Amino acid sequence: MMFPALVRPLKLALFTGTADPAPLAGRRLRYAAPEAVFPFTFDAVRLADAILALVIYLTTSSDLWARLEERGITQPPQLPFILTTLCYSLPVLVRDRWPMAAWRLAIGLLPVALYLDRWIDGFSPQGITYTWPMITMYVLVLYTVASRTEMPVAVATWVVSIVFLASINVYVLAVGGIIFAVPIVLGYNVRARRQAAVKLAEEEKLKGAAEGAQAVLEERARIARELHDVVAHHMSVIAIQAEAVPLKARGNAKQLEEGLAEIRALSLEAIAQLRQVLGVLRDADGRKETAPQPDLERVNELVANARAAGLAVLFRRSGTTEGVPQAVALSAYRIVQESLSNVMRHAPGATVSLEVARTGSELVVRVANGPSKHPVARPAAKSAGHGLVGMRERVEMLSGSLEAGPIDDGFEVVARLPVGAA
Repeated sequence: MMFPALVRPLKLALFTGTADPAPLAGRRLRYAAPEAVFPFTFDAVRLADAILALVIYLTTSSDLWARLEERGITQPPQLPFILTTLCYSLPVLVRDRWPMAAWRLAIGLLPVALYLDRWIDGFSPQGITYTWPMITMYVLVLYTVASRTEMPVAVATWVVSIVFLASINVYVLAVGGIIFAVPIVLGYNVRARRQAAVKLAEEEKLKGAAEGAQAVLEERARIARELHDVVAHHMSVIAIQAEAVPLKARGNAKQLEEGLAEIRALSLEAIAQLRQVLGVLRDADGRKETAPQPDLERVNELVANARAAGLAVLFRRSGTTEGVPQAVALSAYRIVQESLSNVMRHAPGATVSLEVARTGSELVVRVANGPSKHPVARPAAKSAGHGLVGMRERVEMLSGSLEAGPIDDGFEVVARLPVGAA
């Protein structure tokens, strides 16, 4: 079992392994070139690699020609010469896009480059010349592999590098092992931090979705409790009227009595079912909320409280509110309450325009505020948007529409509630 576990990373490193994709564009340096010159966006990392590869290619070529001239060689072997220049420059050029291919290319062409180096020196006993293009290229490639692959694969590339170094010069094995280990360790740390950042972002996203869902459930429970009181009140009135009508009727109209008795029975049954379904909804202490529910007549109290808190509220009411169903009036009141509370939190001292208008078959609530007159700390991300979630939930239950978003230097909420939706 141990042998396959050791062979598999070597197989992945030398033949079949692939690297992770490059980091997202938002995590890298990017800039747009002038459209008149290049109508596309440059990746700073790959651009720097291309420039470095060009510098290495020119440096290596000029250095090889200078050494050939010192030896009086005018016709070097063409293929080894070309492969040597490509060995030092091409892996740097492709390392970001294809890290494993860049490392395999480097480790595969290095013997040719070292052979040409020895050939130029006439296979002198002085050994191999370790140039800065060679070291820079290989260190960059090892770092890229370690930052984009699993740790066993990165260690396998280090082992292969050490074995290759020992085969050509055992005296520099210790120094080379340290030099090769540095980019491996750095690349592993970068990859670990990158994965941790991605995981943290995913957890934050899931947490935000869970909190949004929890806010929806809490708002639905709150709406259900309020509608319970509203509907139960009207149904109780119907039941009482249905019971009283036969007593008030003059003459014994059997059909009328039977019809009213049926209405009473249905009303009582509806109340029983409504309480059975919604009666399980309680507050945090297990109590029912039985307080009278607010309506549009109490919007003036919200305006007074907002003005006392420092807001300059301009309130205008148009159209009659008579005949507005209590569920609609309650939702309008809650929307105004939440909107003014948001202004107090996020734009203290701002000027607020509040309008409640009855236009035909719908009730329009508009709350718009200007910029804050006082500095405000940025709200925590986890609490952002839950007020709007509750507003949308209320409006959707009444088949209305809600528009909320920034305007100029402020924010505006416009809710349209069908009067007949209740």
